[in-house]
Amino acid sequence: MPASVRTTTLRRGAAAAAALPMLIGALASCGYGSESSDDTKKVSAKGEKLSADTVRLGHFPNLTHATALVGDQEGIFQKELGGTQLKTVPFNAGPSEIEALNAGSIDIGFIGPSPSINGYTKSGGKNLRIISGSASGGVKLVVNPDKIKSLKDVKGKRIATPQLGNTQDVAFLHWASEQGWKVDAQSGKGDVSVVRTDNKVTPDAYKSGSIDGAWVPEPTASKLVSEGAKELLNESDIWPDKKFVITNIIVSQKFLTEHPDVVEAVLRGSVKTNAWINANQDKAKASANAKLKELSGKPLGAEVIDGAWPSIQFTDDPLAATLQAQADHAVNAGLLEKPELKGIYDLKPLNKILKAEGKPEVDDAGLGAE
Repeated sequence: MPASVRTTTLRRGAAAAAALPMLIGALASCGYGSESSDDTKKVSAKGEKLSADTVRLGHFPNLTHATALVGDQEGIFQKELGGTQLKTVPFNAGPSEIEALNAGSIDIGFIGPSPSINGYTKSGGKNLRIISGSASGGVKLVVNPDKIKSLKDVKGKRIATPQLGNTQDVAFLHWASEQGWKVDAQSGKGDVSVVRTDNKVTPDAYKSGSIDGAWVPEPTASKLVSEGAKELLNESDIWPDKKFVITNIIVSQKFLTEHPDVVEAVLRGSVKTNAWINANQDKAKASANAKLKELSGKPLGAEVIDGAWPSIQFTDDPLAATLQAQADHAVNAGLLEKPELKGIYDLKPLNKILKAEGKPEVDDAGLGAE
């Protein structure tokens, strides 16, 4: 029997008994994940409503945001939220998600480290907190093998990144600097040409020959490989312990203060989703692809998702030390003034949940709120 109904709220005693026939009929026709992301999600039949009627959850239609995709598709978030309705809102760029958070259009979001840092610093530390990690890895340098045979061959070539100042843009500029190459961060011109290209356009740009490679997240990297590109570098290989934050969970400080019970419910959903993903890799991959099909109208091909999935690690740990490192990389590239990140994290709710689950608590690298 499916585990949800649209907005039915159970009441105790005689009222609950009177509502039972209607409830049974609703349960026979409803199921988690059956509506589009623009519609309000169905509500757990057994759950009490929390302090908010609705929580609006932002995310990208990317595999690096698979915790959001799978948690929604499998109804895990909604189960934790009970009678509070989940509404998911897809975004294609970090700045637009931060704008939505600032405007009060979303409450919680899955997002990369660079927009988290930029959003926090531009608001003077007033708009958001990072409350959990979600994923590590899932970023690769893929190239045209006819033009680039080795890492040193990247010099003088045209390499796409998704957006000026985004997480992959900062990573590529830092890597290029480590090679001793000079690049003007704003124009992208220098010893290597950085071509800022939307991920949706990058495969066509590669096929047309207007770029020679790309430093991009999954599934874009594997889409390029399916078009004949070659993986030259996995970004995980240049980080200590091969781990770096690619996706955080953020919350508006206002929502965190006013609705801590809802925030905790979403975090429980995230922790349980990551545990389910890691224990059921094939099912989770299929679940994420089903949600991507719902969002875009087309699932990823087997060769794309099978190539992309193994490079992503799903973790509750925000890997806070790597966020500080990424901020330092942006400063060194000239894209960011030295930020004050103290207070960007509030991991107390997450650590409360992890402790209750018998899991080790996570660290904020000295960047936590007082």
